Amino acid sequence: MNWTTYISYFFGGVFLANAIPHIVSGMMGHAFQSPFAKPIGEGLSSSTVNVVWGFFNVIVAYILIFYVGTFRFHSTFDIFSVGLGAFLIAIHNARHFGKFHGGNKISS
Repeated sequence: MNWTTYISYFFGGVFLANAIPHIVSGMMGHAFQSPFAKPIGEGLSSSTVNVVWGFFNVIVAYILIFYVGTFRFHSTFDIFSVGLGAFLIAIHNARHFGKFHGGNKISS
């Protein structure tokens, strides 16, 4: 398989994991940061905007994972590529959004 396919799977994982906080926050009726807020990534967007943005991320993830190459659930490299992208964006989001929602504080 071509290495560019694994790059596509990696970014598919990024978009898939990024969809989760937007969809969940939106479905709970909570405002959350999005690329459409001012300032970008720091201001809050409405719950409806977050649901739409989250589902857009799901669509992009689907295209990157299932329309590029031949994704195989039993392939370690395919799953690893998606999982690595999802893991890295999850760590990034935890650190980035944690500063706005108190998630970076360690209580003693």
